[in-house]
Amino acid sequence: MAYQMVIFDNDGTLVDSEHTAHRVLSDYLTELGYPTTLEESFHHFLGNAGRNVHTVVADRYGGALPEDFTARCHERVFAAFQQGVDASSGAAELLAELERRELRYCLASSSDHAWIDLTLERSGLRPHLPAPLVFSAEDVAGIGKPAPDLFLHAARAMGVAPEDCLVVEDSPNGVLAARAAGMDVLGYTALMPADRLAAAGATALIGELRQVLDHVARADPISRNVC
Repeated sequence: MAYQMVIFDNDGTLVDSEHTAHRVLSDYLTELGYPTTLEESFHHFLGNAGRNVHTVVADRYGGALPEDFTARCHERVFAAFQQGVDASSGAAELLAELERRELRYCLASSSDHAWIDLTLERSGLRPHLPAPLVFSAEDVAGIGKPAPDLFLHAARAMGVAPEDCLVVEDSPNGVLAARAAGMDVLGYTALMPADRLAAAGATALIGELRQVLDHVARADPISRNVC
């Protein structure tokens, strides 16, 4: 039995929001007296910035961030997104091809709906992802990845069994969430090192979004082809 649905992550997968977010984050940390380059921000915080940034600043600089740092950083990133954010290379073409093939898909992100909606509007992907196809951690009481709740909710809402879903993720937490939900997952390596996604349990790795089509075209899901 082939996959019945593809579930996409948003930030760093369908939308190239990570460059903007990490530019804002690195600039803000530098402004606060903790010099951080864009490359260093990616290295330390990609995939888990909200949880690691305070720890890294404490360990690396022996300092502390303002109590409202997270909220203010979120506001700055949100404002930057309002100026524009790009879709990931090949994202629109991939979604259009899935539509042509009549293969169902949706989006499941740990971000809130306001964030997701803004990135979809500014990236031009909204026509491919109307509201009924978009799921947020807000829909499961704020329980984001690596918990499986969000993916299980998306599958249930779309009427597809978890084992019939293929997830596309760019973060280890996303991979862990998909595997915990009983779903196969493609680790997207455009920004995240492949070894981190493999270690989290990705069932296959891709470097370009168009490669999703190579996997959905298979007669059997990935994990069921593994001897």
